[in-house]
Amino acid sequence: MQIRVYYEDTDCGGIVYHANYLNYCERARSEVFFNAKIPPLQEGIGFVVKDMSIAFLRPAKLGDLLEVKTALIAQKSASVQLAQSILKDNKEIFKASLTLVCMDSKTQRIAKIPQWAQEVFNTLPKDYNGK
Repeated sequence: MQIRVYYEDTDCGGIVYHANYLNYCERARSEVFFNAKIPPLQEGIGFVVKDMSIAFLRPAKLGDLLEVKTALIAQKSASVQLAQSILKDNKEIFKASLTLVCMDSKTQRIAKIPQWAQEVFNTLPKDYNGK
């Protein structure tokens, strides 16, 4: 997914504010579902971030065109592990590894990942090269 860096994304020096990298990753995860014509929250079932490890490698600046990539690492009955990377000019500038937990919003309890969501996650590449 491509994202353009706008003024609202930056600090006073024109550098992307650190929290916005997480927003870009969240948008990319939502787009995976939207591209499959499925809303990310369906029948009260959605996904929440359980844990995340991130690394800021290089800055992005006002006007940059970024590419956010998402890969499937592992899928269990109630959770999924993903890797996400943000690239600028085909160079990685940010990376994250995270675990999402399937949540029933009505009961606020962890739930088994439904088939429709498993199928969406299975469309993700197993690495950033689309393999």
